[in-house]
Amino acid sequence: MIRFILSDLRRMWAGALVVVLLVALAVALGVAVTLQERGLRLGSARAADKFDLIVGAAGGPTQLVLSSVFLQAAPLPLLPGETLQKLSSDPRVKWAAPIGFGDSVRDQPVVGTTTTLIAETAKGFADGRMFAQEDEAVAGAATDLAIGATVVPMHGLAGESTHQHADVRYRIVGKLKPTSTAWDRAILVPIQAVWHIHGLGEHDAHDEHDHHGFDADAALHEDWSDAELPGLPAILVKPKTIADAYKLRQDYRAAPTQAVFPAEVLTALYATMGDARAVLAAIAIGAQVLVAAALILVTVVHVGQRRRQIGALRAFGAPRGAVFALVWGELMALIGAGVALGYALGWGVSAALGAGFTAKNGVVLPVGFVPEDGIGVLALLGFAALLAAVPAWRAYAEPTVDALRA
Repeated sequence: MIRFILSDLRRMWAGALVVVLLVALAVALGVAVTLQERGLRLGSARAADKFDLIVGAAGGPTQLVLSSVFLQAAPLPLLPGETLQKLSSDPRVKWAAPIGFGDSVRDQPVVGTTTTLIAETAKGFADGRMFAQEDEAVAGAATDLAIGATVVPMHGLAGESTHQHADVRYRIVGKLKPTSTAWDRAILVPIQAVWHIHGLGEHDAHDEHDHHGFDADAALHEDWSDAELPGLPAILVKPKTIADAYKLRQDYRAAPTQAVFPAEVLTALYATMGDARAVLAAIAIGAQVLVAAALILVTVVHVGQRRRQIGALRAFGAPRGAVFALVWGELMALIGAGVALGYALGWGVSAALGAGFTAKNGVVLPVGFVPEDGIGVLALLGFAALLAAVPAWRAYAEPTVDALRA
């Protein structure tokens, strides 16, 4: 029986190929939507895992998280500098680290921060060491910078730079291990260097377009208790306990500040993505229904064209069950091949989209199947088995004499 089915499919390979491609494309659409949504959800959750609480100026919590966790270029309102001092001295806080934006190097964001944040959130150094002076920098794992390289930052957001800081050079002294987050694409420098470059934290006023330098030999100061601090885009906070985290969020939710849990903001984004995924899933299901209807039409016509062949088989003694199995087996072979190809195509498309997203944003999207996906495969094949039974039953039920007369 199997040999007969394979021989029959080889004989009508062109039509078989069309059926397989129809099924594959319909299945691939649904698989790609599912894998991409899951990868985006898991990848973004992993990226935010190290950031318990973010404090910023009153405004949009979503943009605060996107800028702080995913380093999405956008101007943020500034926090009063004394907010960092209050958080650093708060007994409920394990550590508080400022982050500063505004510069870039070849579309790679330059982020001003502290040694504490790097030590607490990174996975260690692949090469080199921590910065110790204002002119030193640490490169993320996904940057194209090696130890000893010198970079000149551009003033402006990544992709929108306006001019170079002519008197500023950062020397790469460390390269971090991969974290699968957007920070892998960042160049991390001392926050006080960012302040000095932009003329902040100084008593005299400067035009915002003036070039400023820093003292390359100046030691880093990360004790903010007695300093006069400029405004800050955001502060990453590590509370000592879960209870402290909720109390801190409550205390800093009122203007002029806002405090957010990145996980909560991402949950709202997931809900939005879930709505979009539901729409795309409905489109995918609609495409599969149309393909199913087309398959029924094609197979019914195909069986009609083979009535004489089926009648001859019956006349030579082939039982009804064998005829049913022949027609059903051929259609199931085509659908099974289409489902397998569709899952492979869906995975490939999702992996390609994920790689493009990672190259642009630094966040790694895990693309892969989970055991629950097997239930979907079984349900799809079960539906296909019922679908294939329609034309097979027609071949089974038709009298031999009528088939030979066709």
